[in-house]
Amino acid sequence: MDEAIVRYPQDRIRSAAMPLLHLWQEHFGFISDEGVNWIAAKLNLQPVNILELVTFYPMFRQHAAGKRHIRICRTLSCAMAGSYRLMEKLCEATGIERKIDKQEMHNPVSGSPDGNYSIEFVECLASCGTAPVCMVNEDLHENVQPESVTELLQNQTSNIKLATGPIRPHGGHQTSPHPLEHRLIFKNIGREDWKIDIDTYIRDGGYKQLEKAVTMSRIDIVNEVKTSGLRGRGGAGFPCGVKWSFIKPDEKKPVYLIANADESEPGTFKDRYIIHEDPHQLLEGILISCFAINAHIAYIYIRGEFPTGARILEHAIEEARAKNFLGMDILGSGFDVDVYIHRGAGAYICGEETGLIESLEGKRAYPRIKPPYFPAVLGLYMCPTVVNNVETLCHVKHIIAMGGAKYARLGRPNNTGTRIVCVSGDVQRPGYFEIEVGSVTMGQLIYDMAGGLKFGRTLKAVIPGGSSAKVLRADERFKLKQKQSDGSTIEREMSIDEIPMDFDSLTAAGSMAGSGGVIVLDDSRDMVWTLNNINAFYAHESCGQCTPCREGALWMKKITDRMLLGGGVIEDPRTLKTIGDNIAGRTICAFGEACAWPTQSFVEKFPDEFAARAAKSIPPPLPPEYMPEELVERETIPTSPLAHDPGWEKAGAAGTI
Repeated sequence: MDEAIVRYPQDRIRSAAMPLLHLWQEHFGFISDEGVNWIAAKLNLQPVNILELVTFYPMFRQHAAGKRHIRICRTLSCAMAGSYRLMEKLCEATGIERKIDKQEMHNPVSGSPDGNYSIEFVECLASCGTAPVCMVNEDLHENVQPESVTELLQNQTSNIKLATGPIRPHGGHQTSPHPLEHRLIFKNIGREDWKIDIDTYIRDGGYKQLEKAVTMSRIDIVNEVKTSGLRGRGGAGFPCGVKWSFIKPDEKKPVYLIANADESEPGTFKDRYIIHEDPHQLLEGILISCFAINAHIAYIYIRGEFPTGARILEHAIEEARAKNFLGMDILGSGFDVDVYIHRGAGAYICGEETGLIESLEGKRAYPRIKPPYFPAVLGLYMCPTVVNNVETLCHVKHIIAMGGAKYARLGRPNNTGTRIVCVSGDVQRPGYFEIEVGSVTMGQLIYDMAGGLKFGRTLKAVIPGGSSAKVLRADERFKLKQKQSDGSTIEREMSIDEIPMDFDSLTAAGSMAGSGGVIVLDDSRDMVWTLNNINAFYAHESCGQCTPCREGALWMKKITDRMLLGGGVIEDPRTLKTIGDNIAGRTICAFGEACAWPTQSFVEKFPDEFAARAAKSIPPPLPPEYMPEELVERETIPTSPLAHDPGWEKAGAAGTI
């Protein structure tokens, strides 16, 4: 614990609260009142400052779990692959009678009578290409079919090994590059001769770019990144070099760099592979970036669900320190820099940069209002801070190696370089693919690279950028403007198969590239069920700071819950859209849009399916004890005339509510 505390400035040791909570829970199995009080005293805080973290972050427990604690992913790709059946089979095999709370927000941990097992549903575990997945204690298990639960319970080892060899994606995905791929970041992923130790990395040319960077001026490095046109790969797509240039060259306050490794967007699983199979590439990108912005401390904020990844990175940091790539006077340059790991605890909102900063400061991850809290001006500890995604930071190394101008020739104008696209859902070969941005169409990605739809199925819809992206129908036609080689622009109508996989084309098609998580849905999928799964994720992950999001996300989940159970009323589709419209644009951070866009797009794109689930008459206003269960149980619902308030007479069906 003392070692964890010294990783943060002496006057900011509240940041050590989450590391200390992790250590306490790993040692004792849960966070007791004694633990809360002890950690508060250790950090000179009030017990409530620690308790608010325990009750906010889902990974912290206030009661002991079983000797073997099983966490099953319930988000979309895993649910489509059978994670709910997996939960049933595991409960049967372990004798667990699973508790379900009425709100179903934080499904409580359920234990077996003998105390040997406990089980819970969790949100995305970032291994969507090998769905369904679960964690047994700290071990990730991939492709866990419901029929193989006995084997899972007997297997004491993880599918992911620490520093003993690469992850092998299952499900038929090839580890060698597809002909349409252009691998830069994933050059070493899946190589048979590759080990993750620093000696192998150096023999392959590793840290040469850091050696080059420390001989360059900082402004030259920033300009190379600007010239490259690199856009952030975490979801927003903001130009990386522009973000760096917000840091003043003569800044007097300490400058911080944060690597955002909180990979929580359902459908996205690229950063996991970088961390597990090529940690030194990430570390080199971080160190070059630190030198460029004059940051002497960098934090890697890594998901709590990546315990093996955190250990791999800790080991890589120590290896790099021993070779003088970080620490005091790195490579004789006179520049000092330290890199530390900071583990999250299961909150998706920490992917939002200001929420992440609040979390790193030892608080609940409530995003800050921008402006004034732009991280480059007022970030970590109210100091200038750059927050970049894992994949983005890895690109920095390759930009220094190639030069910004050469890098910019990869991909398309304003969509330069390569990016990793993750494909999951109803395809033959789910997995990751690194492509030049815009060089591959949606059709090539699905049918050629991912092997096409499962036998006998046809494409129904695609979510192109993680679960928060708006859904695209397979039979839609899109009008996209495209730049020609002579600089002119033409408008072209195209099918979903023809859409280039780049930032601007997907935005023009009405969705977004997001975090690169492509979820494919075939004609067997119920769109109300699909939206309900997504709504459950966002209702669970809302931080609760903003009323429209806190209330609206839960309302949307409750309505789709009820529709699935047969209690849908004719106004439900319109009500869902209205709720979404009243969340988007009315919250402090972009989570409002993330939870609203799926509802807005699913209801608009699949009206017949939602109407079919919303056939009952609209009930009259009744006392609060009239619960949604009655809408499910009653065959018919009595209606009442509308009150004659202005405009109300046009609401509802035939003038009733």
